[in-house]
Amino acid sequence: MSGHSKWANIKHKKSKMDAQRGKIFTKVAREITVAVRSGGNADPTGNMRLKLALQKAKEANLPNDNVQRAIQKGLGAAEGVNYEELTYEGYGPAGVAIMVEAMTDNRNRTAGEIRHLFSKYGGNLGETGCVNWMFAKKGLLVIEKTATRLTEEDLMLLALEAGAEDFKADDEDSYEIITAPEDFTAVQDMLAEHKIPTAVAEISMLPQNTIDLQGDDISKTLKLMEMLEDHDDVQEVYTNADFPDEGE
Repeated sequence: MSGHSKWANIKHKKSKMDAQRGKIFTKVAREITVAVRSGGNADPTGNMRLKLALQKAKEANLPNDNVQRAIQKGLGAAEGVNYEELTYEGYGPAGVAIMVEAMTDNRNRTAGEIRHLFSKYGGNLGETGCVNWMFAKKGLLVIEKTATRLTEEDLMLLALEAGAEDFKADDEDSYEIITAPEDFTAVQDMLAEHKIPTAVAEISMLPQNTIDLQGDDISKTLKLMEMLEDHDDVQEVYTNADFPDEGE
């Protein structure tokens, strides 16, 4: 098992709980604003980052008024904070690699708080570049096996024909499709055309190799990851840890 879909599924389950509490609204709105600003337009057909941000907004049930305000901020029609995008790299329990993507209006404050979280929960913040070589930016789509009537072979052929790089069926409950970032939309559209729902659909930083966790390292790593995810300035957290089923 690659471990990709395990952390992605854990993260998405947590996002659903956060959405119920409204906790994720600010982060998604911030992502929309930055996506519009960095892409130079508010057209999701020509701005993949915005398309993915709007998809997150839909999943989180972000009110349309909030979406429109975030878009207007990105277009410069409304006064707003200018967020700086930063990546923090470090190690967790058992030496697992962790990457943190953040948006902040105060890099010194955020760096200090992220460093504190790593230290408090059994990890340590490293230098820039210490772990990013272990990851590659890829599209990740996870499909529950019960969500489609297609055979494994038929689904794999459809995915590969649509431009997927890899198709994994190792997990007993789900299929995992990996794409190059530029082919993500084509594969996602193919699944939509065949009415195949995805449990996870995101552009992610996937590890080239994973580390199997055992014993207390499972709960310790999950705690560190969750505390990093909970930080107001953090947008995404990635790891090369592979969580066994009981860790979910």
